[in-house]
Amino acid sequence: MRRGLVIAGAGVLALAAAGTAVAVSGGDGAGAAEPSPPPVPATASIARQDLVDTKTVEGALTYSGERQVSTDAAGTVTWAPAEGAVVRRGRALLRVDRRPVVLMYGSLPMYRPLRQGVDDGPDVEQLERNLKVLGYGDDLTVDDHFSYATYLAVKEWQDDAGLPETGQVDASQVVFLPAAARVTDAKAEVGDRTTPGRPALTVSGVRRLVHVDLSTDDQSLARKGAKVTVELPGGERVTGKITSVGTVAETVSSGQGQDDGSTIDVDITLSKTPKTRLDRAPVEVELVSERRENVLAVPVEALLALREGGFGVEVVEGGSTRVVPVELGAFGSGMVEITGAGLAEGMKVGVPAT
Repeated sequence: MRRGLVIAGAGVLALAAAGTAVAVSGGDGAGAAEPSPPPVPATASIARQDLVDTKTVEGALTYSGERQVSTDAAGTVTWAPAEGAVVRRGRALLRVDRRPVVLMYGSLPMYRPLRQGVDDGPDVEQLERNLKVLGYGDDLTVDDHFSYATYLAVKEWQDDAGLPETGQVDASQVVFLPAAARVTDAKAEVGDRTTPGRPALTVSGVRRLVHVDLSTDDQSLARKGAKVTVELPGGERVTGKITSVGTVAETVSSGQGQDDGSTIDVDITLSKTPKTRLDRAPVEVELVSERRENVLAVPVEALLALREGGFGVEVVEGGSTRVVPVELGAFGSGMVEITGAGLAEGMKVGVPAT
């Protein structure tokens, strides 16, 4: 990547060098009494500092954990949430025949009816914990056993929710999701017929993140925990941290039967909530490709393209100058790492006039 930057900038650097060279060789010999022109148009100091080389890639501002939601409810959809609505514990995700399908929090799906006599299990404990949080079951002990106290708590909850008071809970009444859900798409609209297993909603988490389809050529830039900078719509800049890096490459197709390479999924958590509320808004992500510590560096415009190849800097010493060939290292924030014979922090080098 660094080699590409140097090659791409060689033409510009050569022009800057030409300007400096003219300043060094200027003077027509006339007017000996006139003061001598400065050896270079301007100077900059060789600095010792850390350099961070970056690469900018495109991403999208979105929400975490998108998934489809289906239920075992069968009938006519009589209410569906609007896109962007946030549904929390105890609230309806959908109403079928005017009966709610209620959201409860948990990692296990509702894979079996829960009632008295059912085998003990973590799904029972999950239901009991939700009932307790929602204010049902004063005598209920939260464990993995569906007790008579659980039965009574379920009936009380069903009565308040407008559901048949059976004391039994199944997937036509409850959907378990890890946390509050933001509706990204209501697949079942009011008036639609829904059947068991049919996707009714697409939801996501409420935490905002940035998603990048990163080219596998750049996968070395994506390290879990690495800090990044994100430029959001409107120019807002926010720092973030890479929280997830995919391990499966996906082929990118141009739609004409040709593969355009492959990508991996990268998710970034932002350090603060962005001002924009747009979903799928395009963003630019600045990834760190290289970090160099305690190196000698000069402004990029100080580089001279040498006739024999490579680059040098024009060291200013009093009223004279000399060109020192240099090896280039990392680039970052308009500076470039250099190494060369006799170079030291604080020395002056020529740069174009500003």
